Amino acid sequence: MSDLADTNIGLSAAGARDRRAALTLLSAAAVRERAGEMLAAALDGRLDHFTVHSDWLNAAAVIVANVVRTNYPDLAVPFHARWRHFVVAGRDLWRERMGSSHWADAAAQARAAFDLAMVSVLLDAGAGNEWRYRDAATGTELGRSEGLALASLRMFEAGLFSADPADPLRADAERLLSLNAQTLAAGFQSDAENPLPGLEGRADLLVRLGRAVAGNPGVFARREAPRPGGLFDFLGAAWGERLAAPRILEALLVHLAEIWPGRFTLGGVGLGDTWRHPAIKRADASDGLIPFHKLSQWLAYSLIEPLQEAGIMVSNVDGLTGLAEYRNGGLFVDAGVLVLRDPAAAQQPHAVDSPLVVEWRALTVALLDRIAPLVRERLGMAEQAFPLARVLEGGTWAAGRRLAHERRPDGRPPIAVASDGTVF
Repeated sequence: MSDLADTNIGLSAAGARDRRAALTLLSAAAVRERAGEMLAAALDGRLDHFTVHSDWLNAAAVIVANVVRTNYPDLAVPFHARWRHFVVAGRDLWRERMGSSHWADAAAQARAAFDLAMVSVLLDAGAGNEWRYRDAATGTELGRSEGLALASLRMFEAGLFSADPADPLRADAERLLSLNAQTLAAGFQSDAENPLPGLEGRADLLVRLGRAVAGNPGVFARREAPRPGGLFDFLGAAWGERLAAPRILEALLVHLAEIWPGRFTLGGVGLGDTWRHPAIKRADASDGLIPFHKLSQWLAYSLIEPLQEAGIMVSNVDGLTGLAEYRNGGLFVDAGVLVLRDPAAAQQPHAVDSPLVVEWRALTVALLDRIAPLVRERLGMAEQAFPLARVLEGGTWAAGRRLAHERRPDGRPPIAVASDGTVF
């Protein structure tokens, strides 16, 4: 993050202090540390909306371990990543497409995979309970994250994000800048009878992505025209053949900071998925702020495999955190680990910046760190062989969804969040 840290020239002393405080929030370590502080506050009974029942955590771990064994009897669990959602009806659709395409080299394939992952993940906010995507090629009908993933893959294959008609499997800043909600609505098959919430927010996010990429050629255009996949070349140049996973996240947070609309800025630095809560205490300008970086971390996890396939070793995957979203969070609510002080609060939607949602998300991150070793113990797996990325995939996300369907016919999360298309 030195490129931001070194840009204090011209700032006042207070501005430079604010910038330094802001940079401390742009890491997975900050997410983990401050989520842990929220859990400590909950265990002390100091939160307004949730209590934590740690005695139920073992039971939740049993549920998760059973789901892992059901989904992966051989315990060969892949990392939690967007690529899992491209497996439809037993077919790995992106793997099939890669195998049938002709790439100039491994880097060209990696850039395309980066392009797809970045566009698809940024489109992966909540889809609501009603929306469905119907795919003629596989004969499947999917909703939620799986439907969003399949729709985004089909749009990518059709060249919707490419500025080069001869090369559809790419995303270009030039094309991203021209996208709008109507174009995405067609790609998502969204209309009055099949509504997808947050279309305007999704379109704006991709336009902002295009603007950020076009405005930073040193990162995104080292080999060719500006494209999100240019980040692959930047990471390779910066770190060579060994790259720690938290560095991927930091690059995303620093170089895509401007894409997040209407969020906090501090010292001129965009803080992305960062929110306020009084339980977080600091002696600097980051007082009361807690980051989650959910979509950015989901993206960081999803970039690991393209990097590995291009010959780059990715280490310290557990340096990333669990994801603060409603399936992981729903697991802890439905399993009785997290309990609302006011049960009636679950019946009304809450804004993403509400103290209730901020508490829920922070407690989710912290509890994922607590449940991971318990799940490994029940599976007989060592931490090195079964990192958090596998616990999530195997795992807590699937268990959260299963409990949701067992408790509510439509599988909705136990607490409703009003999505703006850029967070959940």
